[in-house]
Amino acid sequence: MQIKAVDVAKLRKVTGAGMMDCKKALQEAEGDFNKAIEIIREKGKAIANKRADREATEGVVISKVDDNAKTGAMIVLNCETDFVAKNEDFIAFAQSILGVAVNETPKDLNALKELKIDGKIIADAVVEQMGIIGEKIDLSYYEKITAENVVAYIHQGNRLSTIVGFNKSDIEKQVAKDVAMQVAAMDPISIDKDDVSQDVVDEELKIAREKARLEGKPENMLDKIAMGRLGKFFKESTLLNQAFIKDSKKSVKQYLQESKNDLTVTVFKRFTLNI
Repeated sequence: MQIKAVDVAKLRKVTGAGMMDCKKALQEAEGDFNKAIEIIREKGKAIANKRADREATEGVVISKVDDNAKTGAMIVLNCETDFVAKNEDFIAFAQSILGVAVNETPKDLNALKELKIDGKIIADAVVEQMGIIGEKIDLSYYEKITAENVVAYIHQGNRLSTIVGFNKSDIEKQVAKDVAMQVAAMDPISIDKDDVSQDVVDEELKIAREKARLEGKPENMLDKIAMGRLGKFFKESTLLNQAFIKDSKKSVKQYLQESKNDLTVTVFKRFTLNI
């Protein structure tokens, strides 16, 4: 039977599938629109099953804040190849999921997957996209934060992103962005030294003592040397104590204090795909 171009276009708008895939689905469904939608969905499930053992290590890491800059969310949508990760439709699909995450603030990843996007449950929409794109796709990560002021940063290429929360609402946008970029560039393990877990502290002291011992330092000096090296570790690895990337003569804490008295970071999240 002859399939009308207007029906193909309508099916493409509903499913997001390619024009030829939509035409074939309508032909197979003998013009039945709802059946054609189901055929495309089933194709997605078949590809999902077929590619279940594939590694989806490429993708995008994107973040966004709400209109009030009080809530921020970050998601990772994985695919198999860099080619798909750079595809405009794939990125747009990821952004639509992120929009739901920011607006609805689900409690965790599973809850996000159960929300709807364009009338479809997100988990089902992801499966459908597999049929459209032909690769394994996985919504693998979701985080949210709330604070008096939240800023999001996405590094060029969509492979690295951060969200950072501050204790004050009326802060300069550039200051907030600078700190979000600091988190992206320097990958701190915590906000301040007091936030570092005791397990990490103990391990760093152990490593520092052993290194000093191998260097031939006196046994009675090992603890003192280890504590000194722990201080260096805190300076390099905790956000507020790190050298500010735009001016290494000052710490991030000093940079924030110069901008506004008592301004500090209350929370941050960072995620990167292998770069």
